[in-house]
Amino acid sequence: MLPAPPSPDVPLDELATRLAAVRREMAHDAVDFLVLTNQKNIEYFTDYRTLSWGYHSRPLFVVIDRRDILVIANRIESRNLESRPRAFSIIYYAGYLAEGARAIVQEISARDPAATTKAAIDYGQDMLGRGSLEIVDGLRARGGRLESATDLLWRTRIIKSPFEAGLKRISFEIVNAAFDDAVSQASLGITEVELCRQIQSRIIMNGAECADPIAMTFCRGEFNYSRPPRMQPLAVGQYAWTDFRSTYGGYPADRNRIARGGLPERWEIDAYERTRGLTVALANGVRAGMTSGDVFWAFEQLWRDAGLPPAYGLVSRIGHGGGLDVTEPPSISKDNPEIIRPGMILHLEPKLEINGAVFQFEEVIYVREKEIEFLSELSPERMPVIN
Repeated sequence: MLPAPPSPDVPLDELATRLAAVRREMAHDAVDFLVLTNQKNIEYFTDYRTLSWGYHSRPLFVVIDRRDILVIANRIESRNLESRPRAFSIIYYAGYLAEGARAIVQEISARDPAATTKAAIDYGQDMLGRGSLEIVDGLRARGGRLESATDLLWRTRIIKSPFEAGLKRISFEIVNAAFDDAVSQASLGITEVELCRQIQSRIIMNGAECADPIAMTFCRGEFNYSRPPRMQPLAVGQYAWTDFRSTYGGYPADRNRIARGGLPERWEIDAYERTRGLTVALANGVRAGMTSGDVFWAFEQLWRDAGLPPAYGLVSRIGHGGGLDVTEPPSISKDNPEIIRPGMILHLEPKLEINGAVFQFEEVIYVREKEIEFLSELSPERMPVIN
């Protein structure tokens, strides 16, 4: 593929829509001040991009109230921040994290001198803000209430706009082309590290902003998705299982794909086709208004109808949401009552491990009002083979 161009700026009307949405959620939870410390959250509401996220000593923060959105930044950011008009106010601090934390407290105190309001901060489940005792202690010491903002932030971010879905689509095109090209050029004896690097280099050349760490495992009965790639060569009968991703416009592409070392046996082809077929059917059956539990129930029915052995069970879900983070709510799990809504992006990836082989196909959909749209080219109908 031709390299994707640099990702576009977020349109101003989209930023305004996001800000209005989070303010509605703040009002619902009676939150007066929202403190953001996480890169994804800050970029989501400001579209401010800086290389300073590469270090931690002079962090960037955002405070949102009912009238203003305020970026609190170290003076080192001034040239970049002032290089063009911004849709937010700016306060600078001198020093490091402790001074930045004090600046947050001072700005909130100036707006709420009686300390009667409630603040919320982006620390919690599936949302890893830049945790700092200076920030937490400072906000609590002023006498106001402080709580986690993760629920209201996920309620805001869980619905993706067509603009966001478009960025995800490009990100998937980048990784799919990289995987397909690297596998087509690979041969038996290639090591996990070599194939991993070849995919990552193609991801960058295809236009990604970064090639995120890739899980790459050559296995036949010793499947371990958590370990880093090593110098293990691919042998006949082994499976190259990979969970690969890239980032474009801040949006990561997350996909599982497999390839076999040497030609598969008939039962392997059958397991591949059944697992792939039911995954695609599951995705096609998702509709707005279903619950996550309904989708899981549909998976169980399809799995039984396919006559397959029990699915991989160490993870309690067979899918998850996606957006700025690799995994986001909702979890597609058995007892999750969360409603599937238009605008959600869902990854569906049930997995079969049988006779030492592994079969998994991560298909990604964008939920619309009356249908779904695949954001990524479907996994190939025939098993990729490395000879």
